[in-house]
Amino acid sequence: MTIDFETVDGIIEKNFEQTVAELRRLVAQPSVSAQNLGITECANLVAEMLSERGYATQIMLTDGHPVVYGEAQGTNNDRTMLLYLHYDVQPPEPLDLWLSPPWELTERKGALYARGVSDDKGHIITRLAALDALTEALGELPCRVKFVIEGEEEIGSPSIRPFIVENRELLAADACIWEFGGVNMDGNPTVSLGLRGIAFIHLWVESANRDIHSGLGGSVFPNAAWRLIWALNSLKDSHDNILIPGFYDDVVPASEQDLALLEKLPDLSDDWLKTYGLSHFIKGMIGSVELRRAAVFDPSCNIAGLTSGYQGDGGKTIIPKNATAKMDFRLVPNQTPEDILQKLRAHLDEQGFADVKFKMTGGYPPARVDPDNDYVKMVAQSAEEVFGLPALIEPIVGGSGPMAWFVEQFPDMPIVTAGAGYPGGKVHAPNEHIKIKNLKRAIRHTARIIGRFATDSA
Repeated sequence: MTIDFETVDGIIEKNFEQTVAELRRLVAQPSVSAQNLGITECANLVAEMLSERGYATQIMLTDGHPVVYGEAQGTNNDRTMLLYLHYDVQPPEPLDLWLSPPWELTERKGALYARGVSDDKGHIITRLAALDALTEALGELPCRVKFVIEGEEEIGSPSIRPFIVENRELLAADACIWEFGGVNMDGNPTVSLGLRGIAFIHLWVESANRDIHSGLGGSVFPNAAWRLIWALNSLKDSHDNILIPGFYDDVVPASEQDLALLEKLPDLSDDWLKTYGLSHFIKGMIGSVELRRAAVFDPSCNIAGLTSGYQGDGGKTIIPKNATAKMDFRLVPNQTPEDILQKLRAHLDEQGFADVKFKMTGGYPPARVDPDNDYVKMVAQSAEEVFGLPALIEPIVGGSGPMAWFVEQFPDMPIVTAGAGYPGGKVHAPNEHIKIKNLKRAIRHTARIIGRFATDSA
């Protein structure tokens, strides 16, 4: 089987108006997993989109939100491509910062705006459009294709591991395209081969059964807010070193190959400082391979939110009865959420904070893929062909996702990223968007990955 990708590209261009219409249809359906908003409706819509193409489709229940599974046969059913995606999105708030309605696809200056247009509904449409073009060019798909589209990625994918274990035979495949991807600030396509792990933590302390007048007890009653601040202060020193005993014990340092790959990546330090209004990086780091290394191969201990007491207008003289914090620990090979939680509990108890409670609300270990795999090389070569610039290999990225559960069950299945995102796309923020030119290129790239994988022409 020979695939003429110029013909495929022509079909992608011819069908692009319909592709945008389908993207408009998908982003119009809210699907905020954190708020359980529109989840069932969006799962049904995604299943309908698969069924409309003749894919064997199931909405599979989990202990949380449903997973949409779709499968289609092709010319070469000895090779199976797995496509992992998610239909849930982040909350759109704050709504007043959006320049157009978040659930309405809006085109401005060569870009498409909506919540989820990049993360991750635009990538669902990217995969479908690529497969549509291959089918139209060849008369059928070039290989067997399996879709796994979950609804909990934005809340830590708590149901996906048992789902994969229970359905291991159903999901088995020879290679996988992960849910995101795109280009860097210079326009080079990036191929990411791993994700840091994460542990989402909710901490709380309660010092009384009600808020108390500070004039009555300010000098003698315990204060939950101070108590939690002191506990959090014990986790890191002023140089940003994490103080939990044993926290770094299992960290695997970057290899020489990792450092060589990082060396080829551009220095984005000035862009980061400017984009985010920063004055410096922690630990005195400056733009260098060391900064790039630390950003992905060092674990982190982050306070994401703090809440206690009165926060309205004016003053209110109280001793708050409770205080809460939300944290995330980004983990690197070979750390695990379970081990970090045990060490956190032991540390708090040793420091005298047994009254500070916490629970993990989501998490998974880190995951990595072999950069020397032939599939990885084919994906990178195809990216350069489509985007016109050399593809950059990222051995691991700072973000997190449930890739580890797929690696655990399918250790021989290579996983790569490929997509339409770019650093300025404001993913998770108001005015999320993708550039139209990147969307077209991502569709073309996806078609080449699947077509070349099917014909074993890597």
